[in-house]
Amino acid sequence: MELRAAKDAAEGKLSSALTQLADYERRFLGRSTERVIPVDRELRRSDAKLAEAASNESAGGPSPEDDPSTRKRRRRKTGRSEAPGLRKETVEHPVSERTRHCPHCGGMAEPIGTGKFTTEWDYVPGYFVCRRHIQEVVACRCGQHIARAEAPLRVFDRTQYGPGLIAYLIVTKCGDAMPTYRAEKHFARLGVPIARSTLGDLIHRAAEILSPLYDALLARIVSDAHCQADETSFRLQNRPDKRGFVWTFLTGKLIAYVFSGDRSGQTPSRVLGGTTGSLVVDAYTGYNDVTDVDGRTRCGCFSHARRYLFRALEQAPEARDALDMILELFRVERDAMNRGLFGTDEHLAMRRTRSQPVLDQLRTWIDQQRPNHLPEGPMGAALRYISNQWKPLTVFMRDSKIPIHNNASESALRIIALARKNTLFFGNENAARNFSVLYSLVQTAERHGVNALAYLEDVLMRVQTHPAARIQELLPDQWKPPDA
Repeated sequence: MELRAAKDAAEGKLSSALTQLADYERRFLGRSTERVIPVDRELRRSDAKLAEAASNESAGGPSPEDDPSTRKRRRRKTGRSEAPGLRKETVEHPVSERTRHCPHCGGMAEPIGTGKFTTEWDYVPGYFVCRRHIQEVVACRCGQHIARAEAPLRVFDRTQYGPGLIAYLIVTKCGDAMPTYRAEKHFARLGVPIARSTLGDLIHRAAEILSPLYDALLARIVSDAHCQADETSFRLQNRPDKRGFVWTFLTGKLIAYVFSGDRSGQTPSRVLGGTTGSLVVDAYTGYNDVTDVDGRTRCGCFSHARRYLFRALEQAPEARDALDMILELFRVERDAMNRGLFGTDEHLAMRRTRSQPVLDQLRTWIDQQRPNHLPEGPMGAALRYISNQWKPLTVFMRDSKIPIHNNASESALRIIALARKNTLFFGNENAARNFSVLYSLVQTAERHGVNALAYLEDVLMRVQTHPAARIQELLPDQWKPPDA
């Protein structure tokens, strides 16, 4: 008995070491992206097989048109055009009739000279423009009254850059993940040379102006009963020996990013502490304080369960059985989305009718498989993860508005991962918080199908004078263009 126990222990340690070695090889020598087949692709393959089987039964052979692999992808044709270059225009600002009227003699002042002019760099879709503002200066013949037209409104005091240019800079950074040094080259190429330090100053000053919108956006997400969250690392230039983290909190199509200097549970506690409802997250213990007895209900992610099973698939082919069961759960969710039933009572009925039998089958399968695999092996890790997370994984059966996965949060972090690859780091914690403001507004606008460039160009001016009690009107999901 002692020899058998020692043998089992040695085999467990060996399996664990081989698993860690394979994981290190995948991380450092393999592809950076995880080779997990997306659910949508697996569902399409499954649908194609079912259609092929049905076609074989009815017509005696498969139809090549029913096979998605035979369909040609239409590629969008994009034409190339040279940069339009710098355009110039002049905007005249006449003195109003009220100001032109002389308060001393009652006469009307007449133009004198060429008037005062200032320069404003701005951006309109397709090209930059150097706009020259001329403020008319008038004087009365009596020589006792001189008036000048009011200066145009600016985003900041004493700036020569308009809201369109600043909005364009923000979108290139937070929508396209363009590093500042590339933006500097891009602007110079279009005839607007702006120093890199000036670009950074414009970004951070804009974030300060837009911070009331960010606060209102985060407050709406926190107050919602159904939230999702995830986090990813991001380095700081002034602290290269330690990683910071960008957290995303979202509900529906509202997305907010929060930066913290570490990965501790203090950030989710600070953001979601004292709120109730559901929280869809992975198994990370940093969310434990938020999902305690008096907090939110923790909901699991079946996409994470799929990844564990995919890692074990090579050594344990029987993992395919569990993957097929989980795929059926995703099929129910896809059918509900296609029929516009997500979050409704009909959706909950679909889950009880179609998903519950699959969950019962999966639970039985896990109990049968656990004695057959070492706990330290990849299959043992997959079975242990699903077993430990079974209660959070099945919470979605009680509420149709709770998704079965956390893919939305991971998708929201893709732009952060792309920025991490292109820009490498944030300058400091204050810069990271400013970027969190801008990323939140740009990504929320894009999720709602709002043109982020037009949105930011408008709210950069309006937020400074808009009533604080009605700040919600300027959030991307409620914003209306000025011409509307």
